[in-house]
Amino acid sequence: MSEIKTTCGLDCPDACGIVVKDGKIEADTSHPTSNGALCALLNKYMLEEPRIKKARVNGEEVSLEEALEATKEALDSHAKLLWRGSGNFGVMQEITNLLFEKIDGTTTKGTLCDGSGDAGIVEGREVNHILPPEQIGKAEVVIVWGKNITVTASHLMTYLEGKQIIVIDPVKTAIAKKADIHLQISPRSDFFTAIMLTRFALMGDFEDKEFIEKYAPDHEDYYEFTQEFRIRPILEYIGTNLQEMGHILEMIKGKKTVFLVGNGVQKYSTGHLTLQAIDSLAVILGKFGKEGCGIGFLGNSKLNFKNPFDVKTHKVHKVNTPFGNFETVLIQGGNPVSSMPDSNRVIKELKKTKTIIYYGLYENETSAMADIVIPAKNFFEKEDIRLSYGHQYVNPMRKVHECDYGISEYEFSNTLLQKFGFEPLESKEHYLNFWLDQCTKVDDYYLHPAYKKSPYCDGFGEHGEEEFVFPDEFDDDFIKTKQFTRARRKSKKEKVIEDYWLLTPKANKALNTQFKRDNRITLHPNLGFEDEQEVNVFSEHGEHNFVVKNCEDMREDTVVITANSIGVNFLTPSIISDEGDSACYQEVKVKIEALN
Repeated sequence: MSEIKTTCGLDCPDACGIVVKDGKIEADTSHPTSNGALCALLNKYMLEEPRIKKARVNGEEVSLEEALEATKEALDSHAKLLWRGSGNFGVMQEITNLLFEKIDGTTTKGTLCDGSGDAGIVEGREVNHILPPEQIGKAEVVIVWGKNITVTASHLMTYLEGKQIIVIDPVKTAIAKKADIHLQISPRSDFFTAIMLTRFALMGDFEDKEFIEKYAPDHEDYYEFTQEFRIRPILEYIGTNLQEMGHILEMIKGKKTVFLVGNGVQKYSTGHLTLQAIDSLAVILGKFGKEGCGIGFLGNSKLNFKNPFDVKTHKVHKVNTPFGNFETVLIQGGNPVSSMPDSNRVIKELKKTKTIIYYGLYENETSAMADIVIPAKNFFEKEDIRLSYGHQYVNPMRKVHECDYGISEYEFSNTLLQKFGFEPLESKEHYLNFWLDQCTKVDDYYLHPAYKKSPYCDGFGEHGEEEFVFPDEFDDDFIKTKQFTRARRKSKKEKVIEDYWLLTPKANKALNTQFKRDNRITLHPNLGFEDEQEVNVFSEHGEHNFVVKNCEDMREDTVVITANSIGVNFLTPSIISDEGDSACYQEVKVKIEALN
């Protein structure tokens, strides 16, 4: 029986180990974090999704060589842009940077994902280390803050067994239903929740005095900062009370505690302050640098790596990319028409370009607009290296079978470089070994060069020589200028409901805009809409029609349209976070109008 070990390349923190036996995909039961199971995205939906098999130029099927020649001609222009998505998370995806550096092209900076939160972590700790999953296993209490674990990191569930669980989330998620405490806060109130918990911790002597004197001597100034926020109106805004806050602090007092923080808490302009405030709470309580303690957000997967694909090119913001400024746009492994915020703006900008080149696996809204379509290889059909932003293991992605269509990123870049008359790339093995040689090999796996068994055990900063930095100011223009009041619905016949917070979490049958997508809006049944009713949802940025799903797990001031949903980003703003160059998908309120 033939057996090959490889790794999942989907954009997920789990980065699971895979064994392919005689062509059949199975979980790698010996992998340190996979827990012997594979998710449905990999085991089912990815295998069912139809692939792009033929290259196209101006709507006509052509050979791959003809499409690559047309790509070379299109890139031989004055202004060209590379926009890369995260359809595959292998490091070799970035090798196209080397092509664009040579041809004097433009690349992007910033992120559609976690940049704001990462900036807040770096502001406080100086460096964003990954929390090893085994520390979750050693915890007594786990605080799940804005993270729907069963969808976004299902392999963490094993580590939660036997723990006391506190969930802080606007939605009663699956993990919230199992929790000892569920604090169902208002959206965009995570910063205030952390501030209030910290203030009450200091008022009630819950702080770890020895820890903060040693690693956070500015804690007294931070306590004064928390006093700038009036307790009663802030608790009303959050949607909680003193008793709930007290229960949380009592549950974690003297206990090994891990915070697992989701991406949604920082999808706002002030998202960096949210993560810095949550970090500050953990610091005050002494929940850093100790066994069974810490904060798990999205760690820096490239920390302490030398990256052979870092290039010096002109860069534009990824969040509000000015596509119209370029004659040619190469879109690699992404679907910006649907995944970027403010779809109306994206479509308008792309229509200004002369040539759109789409290089990917699946048909989508972006490939439909493309002048040139290049089929890619998936991660079972090429060699790569997989880093994780959720654990410390670095795994090879081995080629497990041949495919007679598509082209890898290495071959794509190498072919085009030579068409332009440049020297060919180093061998593929050169780049793969460049990454692995920076790691420590342990049995069949590799450890990340920045791995720390207990991050921040000696203090903050890269070498444990820095003090923690608390936030010392907070200014939120959105709340000041757009704090809408929602009129309570008078009757089921009323057509328009006033402004609701929009949440855009991950879906359980899709990843970004890949696989199973729908057009549903989930809301509380008290809003008066019927299941399967078609509604128009609109914001100041645009509108789209959705189908209602009622659910009592929702707050009445909140609606959910998952991030993969068809049309959701006609509603979202293309603003950039105050820090971290990140998208602010949830910095918006929407209205709903019945259509039938």
